Amino acid sequence: MARRITLLIGPVERACARFRMLFAEQAEALERHGITTPDWNHVRLYAACADPEAVSVLRYKRGLDGPLVGETLITEFENKLRREMPELAGDHVVISAAQLGAYLTTPAELKRLHALLAPHFDDIRIALHVQAQARMALDHYAYAVMEGRRTGLEAELALAKGKDWGKSALAQRGENAPYFGLFDDIQHPPPWLDFSALQKLWEGTFGKGKVALHPLDMDRLYGIEGSGILSDVLDVPLDPARPERAPAPEPAAALTRVRQFNDVLIRFMQKREIICPRDVWQQLRMNVRVDAPPIDPGSLHAITTHFANKNKRLIKRFPALADALQGPAKTADYVEADPTMGYRATQYLAAFAFGINRASTPLAERLAEEAETRTAARKFTALLDPEAAEPDEQAGKKQLLTRVKVNHQMVLGTQFRPHNNLGAVDEEQLAAAYTPIKQRPLKKGATGNVIVGCMKNEAPYIVEWVAYHRAMGVDNFLIYTNDCSDGTDEVLGRLQEMGILQHRNNDNWKGNSPQQHALNQSLKEPLIKNADWIIHIDVDEFMNVRTGNGTLEDLFKAVPDATNFAMTWRLFGHNGVTELKDDFVIDQFDACAPAYCPKPHTVWGFKTMFRNIGAYAKISCHRPNKLDPSFRKKVKWVNGSGQDMTRDAVNNGWRSSKKTIGYDLLQLNHYALRSAESFLIKRQRGRALHVDRSIGINYWIRMDWSDFRDITIKRNLPRLRAEYDALMADDTLRAAHDAGFAWHKAKAAELRSQPEFQDLYDQALQVKLNETERVAYALSLDMES
Repeated sequence: MARRITLLIGPVERACARFRMLFAEQAEALERHGITTPDWNHVRLYAACADPEAVSVLRYKRGLDGPLVGETLITEFENKLRREMPELAGDHVVISAAQLGAYLTTPAELKRLHALLAPHFDDIRIALHVQAQARMALDHYAYAVMEGRRTGLEAELALAKGKDWGKSALAQRGENAPYFGLFDDIQHPPPWLDFSALQKLWEGTFGKGKVALHPLDMDRLYGIEGSGILSDVLDVPLDPARPERAPAPEPAAALTRVRQFNDVLIRFMQKREIICPRDVWQQLRMNVRVDAPPIDPGSLHAITTHFANKNKRLIKRFPALADALQGPAKTADYVEADPTMGYRATQYLAAFAFGINRASTPLAERLAEEAETRTAARKFTALLDPEAAEPDEQAGKKQLLTRVKVNHQMVLGTQFRPHNNLGAVDEEQLAAAYTPIKQRPLKKGATGNVIVGCMKNEAPYIVEWVAYHRAMGVDNFLIYTNDCSDGTDEVLGRLQEMGILQHRNNDNWKGNSPQQHALNQSLKEPLIKNADWIIHIDVDEFMNVRTGNGTLEDLFKAVPDATNFAMTWRLFGHNGVTELKDDFVIDQFDACAPAYCPKPHTVWGFKTMFRNIGAYAKISCHRPNKLDPSFRKKVKWVNGSGQDMTRDAVNNGWRSSKKTIGYDLLQLNHYALRSAESFLIKRQRGRALHVDRSIGINYWIRMDWSDFRDITIKRNLPRLRAEYDALMADDTLRAAHDAGFAWHKAKAAELRSQPEFQDLYDQALQVKLNETERVAYALSLDMES
């Protein structure tokens, strides 16, 4: 099938961001016209093509400034395109990425982009959205100042007196000093204001006639006519857009204040040899801002005059640009605005100095972190050992090794770096055990709080899991099993005979996974139909309520209007436990992932507990789905701290983000590995949801988090023990449990007698990665969708 791609390359990011909003809003209409807008990471696409030494502020903030980045990301996108292109609907792909137009400045960079796209697209079109250079110069200047620019608009006005804007702008660039906020792309004028030169640059690689210029009007773009602007580019009719508030111009006095503050802060950092975090720097900028009128674009009439003749030629070729390139009416020459109110940047710096020093990192420490990346690189090399791999695996291992190194640098130097400073835990509360509760009576026909789960060969863990959740307020269980050989069915069968749960055989499952088939079947069951709350979790997941007496009733009282709880995982590692033991899981394993760990995406995955109000027609692995539109305003989805996250989760999503993470009231303790021997059995068994994916050393690395401790769930141990002992007083259940445990012990011994599994066991225990290294490695694996 012949394929076409259109690249909307800005060069204004706010415009491209608005286009991406329109992609989502107009998805159905675009799809009808054979247009698809894949969610490719536009920043990584730009960084893949950028020259290694051309480190922009954006690359620095994303941790994509290392020498191996380009090589790694090129491979990443080659694999992505090879994998995803056959599955994309439609024959016209559209990408909106202002970084391509604003940051790629050399033919070599554009050739890399072309080499990525050309094997997959017969026709590559480029769309530039532009308006009068004086207006765009002001917009860029405001952006640059808010990113750390220390000089005024005098540089742009000086360029306006010369002949070749683009070449002169590039000639001003020198060596970046990222630690002190000195980046060529923000400290100097933008070369791309010469639209004719920009068009020529791109056509030099993609071909004459492949680059079209379109008028940019931010007010129209953010209004109902925004979809019309997109229609003009794609030549298809679209529905009126949902209007959004257009960004307001930055006040002139605020820009003066922030620019001056940037200058004194940069000099302060250089003098003290410290690095002020960019998020702190941004907060300080916001503190010195004031409201005032914006800069008059007519005061930059020298820029308008400079480009007048080139613009005439552009309008002749693209008549629709006539109004957009019309320069603003000439006014008095630009003079930087007065900062007002006797502002002195040095006084503000003195006031902020204590906080800056406290938040900043000494340059020597950052250089030591760079040494840490070299140490990590040696660890990764030893772990992956590409040279020892089979010849057909060596190339893949080398690619993975490079990717891990790049990701480690990215994680270490960005907001993705994991840490455990999230929320607060009352140490006195940890010392107090939760008091027992009685099983509550239910009205006739009601089933209360119900867990629906799926199991395969989990016999040693079932009674603890059931007892634990009964002891904190779960009333009923509906458990599906398939292909069990370890006595799981016998344990569940006896618990059913005792009236504790309902067990269903799922051997004849159909579809993509046994788990989803079971969840589909569960909707027909009275146990689910008559439930108050429905909870889908697995036997290696324990709900850890951290409020009141640690019960579901306490949780519901804490957030009485919630209909859905996102129970975010806290991943627990093997904690040095190698052998399978018949002890409580929640007591053996208390080493876990850091509370703050936004990457990789699995660490902050969540399961959902939801009130049975009929809002959703389907239960999926992580959440209910198929929302009835009439219930949209009745659903309140909260995170584990009881904070509203409805807008983020009501329609889709299965993981928490920096915006939605919370553990204060509730977390889901996830013991994916348990002991090292248990891991071997899990490896041999396979997975319930992704039955076509193996569980090897990569799975162990992703799940074996052991750098921090969380013992909050152990407050449940006394009431768990009481409930557990009451259940195990039944001789038949005790015998079934013991038989299941004996099966697992024998299976572990059998597996360890096989070289393949003994090697995996040894390799797993030899892995010694800290949390940052583990994140980097996990990010590099392509194991999850």
